[in-house]
Amino acid sequence: MKKFPKIIPIFPLSNFIIFPKTSVPLNIFEDRYIDMINDCMKSNKYIGMIQPVNSKNINETNPKLHNIGCLGKITSFIETEDKRYLIELKGLIRFEILKEINTDKKYRTYEIDYQKFFHDLDKKKEDLKFTDLELIFRDLKGLFERRGFVINWKALEKQSLDETINALAMASPFSLEEKQVLLEAKNLDIRKNKIAEILSTYTHDVFSNTTLQ
Repeated sequence: MKKFPKIIPIFPLSNFIIFPKTSVPLNIFEDRYIDMINDCMKSNKYIGMIQPVNSKNINETNPKLHNIGCLGKITSFIETEDKRYLIELKGLIRFEILKEINTDKKYRTYEIDYQKFFHDLDKKKEDLKFTDLELIFRDLKGLFERRGFVINWKALEKQSLDETINALAMASPFSLEEKQVLLEAKNLDIRKNKIAEILSTYTHDVFSNTTLQ
């Protein structure tokens, strides 16, 4: 735990979450976040991902943030010809915001605490057959397909249970608030049950096709 910073730059991204033990690609193009990545690459490569409270004010400069986010570490970095950054971020541990730190930076910086989420670092894997997992997520698969997502279940088969559930929760077509509920779920079992509760409220929709690898 001592290696994790207590003060981190925050990247507020609406309707986007990252979980421990998962990795996501990010396209960085806004000036202040270009600065943030530059600073992170010169130091410890840690970034805090967190959602704004209100998805309707995504263009607000300093929106109110949820209290719980996830610490990520940059594991891949590419600069494009048009000066964007393509990075891969690996989720490590969730955190709770304590207070915002005033700096001269364009991006926001916060003091955070990991105390409630030490168990995110556990390496123990749940013992559950993939056929059982596929049955659990039957309704989720149906929702993904109705909304145009094609799930590569063979690829997910190679991951651990927590990686699979978290990957599906991250990629799900749920709302900002619903994704925040999943992020804040204390453990994997609760998260799985929360997904089932959210799915029970959904009806059929049709969206354009997208492939999830």
